[in-house]
Amino acid sequence: MFDVISAKGGISVWGIVLVVVILLAVGTQVFANLRNVKVAMCQIFVLDGDREGNFVRIENAVTEAKAGRADIICFPETVILGWINPDAYERAYPIPGADSDWLCEMAKKHKTYLCVGLAEKDGDKLHDSLILIDDAGQILLKHRKMNVLTELMDPPYTPGNDVNVVETKFGRIGLLICADTHRDEILERMAELKPDLLLVPYGYAEVEEKWPEHGKRLEFVVGKAASRTGTAVIGTNVVGEITKGPWAGRVYGGQSIAADKNGKTIATAKDRDRDIKIVSIKTGR
Repeated sequence: MFDVISAKGGISVWGIVLVVVILLAVGTQVFANLRNVKVAMCQIFVLDGDREGNFVRIENAVTEAKAGRADIICFPETVILGWINPDAYERAYPIPGADSDWLCEMAKKHKTYLCVGLAEKDGDKLHDSLILIDDAGQILLKHRKMNVLTELMDPPYTPGNDVNVVETKFGRIGLLICADTHRDEILERMAELKPDLLLVPYGYAEVEEKWPEHGKRLEFVVGKAASRTGTAVIGTNVVGEITKGPWAGRVYGGQSIAADKNGKTIATAKDRDRDIKIVSIKTGR
């Protein structure tokens, strides 16, 4: 009866039912592929060379972010010993090593993912590195900064070569570090890997009088990284002051930025002050 009547209109009721079932199935699968992940930008003070004090500040931030139900907790660039600190040649450890082991225990203790920038010693070389640790305390991915600004430390960091992503329960996560996002060819290599989320620690510094205006430059860079890679970017900056080398006296101005896959800013942390900003991101494709 229904088939006869509806066929006069060009399609059967059962045909409509079949289309609806297919659309529901596709919609359900798409929804299943999307994950809602809460990411914390832990914009903390870092004092050059104060390993123990920086550990305290890291743990305090992890505790606060975890209380806010963060799934992934992100920190700025080289938070253990400070950026462009030549003392790291003598004080940094390999990865795995004492510093990364402490961070892994922290992730396991709080049952959270951690993304932390730290100096890495490899023989006579020093790298500006970043690690992603899962909630069981295992290092999932390590990235070595590629664009190392060689003029700022003598000898400079040794640059890395690789751009990688890792599959996690939150989707495919990629890692870059600060000035890596200034280079289009690096962003293009990341885009080819189709990450669902890109985590980037920053050490954005300028002379005192150029803040807070310099935060707009950071916002532009993070937004561009997001639009070029086609994924949300969490850009976590530091607060403090550079104490070594030709940039000594420059201020880290905070203003960490989260941007969606189109490059639109969705969250901004405080200007030149500690801040824990938790952002909800939908990952998956």
